[in-house]
Parts: sequence; C-alpha cells; structure tokens
Amino acid sequence: MNPYRWLMSCVFAGIALAAPVASADDGLEFQGVWRQGGMIIGRVAPTARVTFDRKSVPVSPDGHFVVGLGRDAPATMTLIVTDPMGPRHYRFDVERRSYAVQRVDGVPERTVTPPPEVMDRIRREQELVDRARAVNSPRRDFLAGFSRPLDGPITGVYGSQRIYNGVPKNPHFGLDIAAPTGALVRAPAPGVVRLAQPDLYFSGGTLIVDHGQGLTSSFIHLSATLVKEGDELARGDPIACVGATGRATGPHLDWRMNWFDVRLDPALALQYFPPAPPAPPAAGERPRP
Repeated sequence: MNPYRWLMSCVFAGIALAAPVASADDGLEFQGVWRQGGMIIGRVAPTARVTFDRKSVPVSPDGHFVVGLGRDAPATMTLIVTDPMGPRHYRFDVERRSYAVQRVDGVPERTVTPPPEVMDRIRREQELVDRARAVNSPRRDFLAGFSRPLDGPITGVYGSQRIYNGVPKNPHFGLDIAAPTGALVRAPAPGVVRLAQPDLYFSGGTLIVDHGQGLTSSFIHLSATLVKEGDELARGDPIACVGATGRATGPHLDWRMNWFDVRLDPALALQYFPPAPPAPPAAGERPRP
C-alpha cells in the first residue's frame, strides 16, 4: 500500500501520525523510532502474519499491529512478515541509550527489603498485574495517540537505575510526574480498565488500562482510583488522583507502558504518537472557536 494513502486514511479517521511513515517496497509500513524503550506501529496486508523478537504479533483485520522494544533491546532486531508468497525478514538497527543512576533515600525499609511474611501477598499481586498486561484484545486505541495524563515537572525517567537506601534495585520503567496529593490524573488515550486496585504492596493504588493488542498503561502510587475494571475510557477522562502510596517518598504519578511483558518508555509515546488534531470542518460548516 502507498504510505501516503495510509497516512491520509488515518488522518481522515482521526488518527494522528507525527513521525514519518516508513514503507518497504513490498508493503510493510511503520511509524515510530527504533530506539530502546520505543514502540512501533505498523501495517501489513490483512492476511499477513507478523513475528517480532520470536513472538507472534497480533494483527488487526485491517493489518495494523504494534510492537515494543525493551530497555536493553539488542543492537539489531528482526521483524518477519509472512503472507501467501512466503516469509520476508526485515532487520532494523536499534538506537542504544545510556541511563542515569538515581539515589533514593528515606524509603521505608519494609518496601526496600520486604519481610518474609508479605512475600505471598507480593506474589499474588504480581499475578494480578501480569494477567492484566497479558490481555490480547482486538482494540486499536493506540492508533489515537497519547497525551500527558498530568501536568507537572518530570522527576523520574525511564530506564534509570535506582538505589534505594543504598541498595541497588531494578531499573525504573516509568515516567514520574510530580504533583500534589489529590491532583487529577486523566486517561492519556482511549482504552478499557483491566486492573483497579487501591493498595498493592509496591505500587500502592494501581490502575492498568488496555489500549489494544497487548499495549497497556499503568498508573501507580495513586491516592484514589475513580474508575473500575471494565470501564471504557476516552482520552481525558478522570481516572485517578495522585498519591504517595506503596514504595514512594512523596506524591507523584508514575506512568508506565508495556507491550505485553516488554517495558516501554512513555516519553517516546508522547513524542512520536501525539493525539489526533481536531477534524477539519465539513464543507459549509463554520469552524468552532
């Protein structure tokens, strides 16, 4: 398919594409950046099958798909498109990143090194989170683009290594936005709520929103959740309030994104997949102020 025709069809359907749309000569189209933590939205013939990083990739009836690159994605990754003509292999160079080291002191010791009596609780809660992120729904909400769920200074970035009370821990996989307790968090894109929990051990108040085909947003450390599991969301809907619950030293929103179990960088989603602009007025219709 001609990439210009796809771009125009997306615009007419209310879908914004800010980054250039690349196209292979034999029909593969994609948008995004091949960078650690990035996501790629592509399109193939509706009958094609897609494999990426040895995983079978969901493809919508009209050929859209999304894939994600992890924090430590290798220097080269391969995407395979298979149609009646056979498989075609595409190799992409992945831009590597360097990550900051953050020291966070004053975290309650019980959350840095949990006592043995809470390990069963932690495992049960992680199973809830894993199930929510594993949902492979046919939704295509990710095509609508992403906006910030909250205004405020960025205080933590994706990929940084955190040292809690002097103990090195796993990398930080979210975008931290500082705001006072009670500040309203809004849905950055359409979706459906897959998990709404008031108090998980590590993440406190937690929401997970499904944007389709394995792409989810998580919002953690919340003081209140305003939606329930199964609720349908439009962009901008109030969904939660900022808090400092779970393992947090102060009020802020930690927004995370996943493609199934692959951790993505929300900042790259904001940069390369902004929301659609307002539709132009129909012929003879007066523009809205």
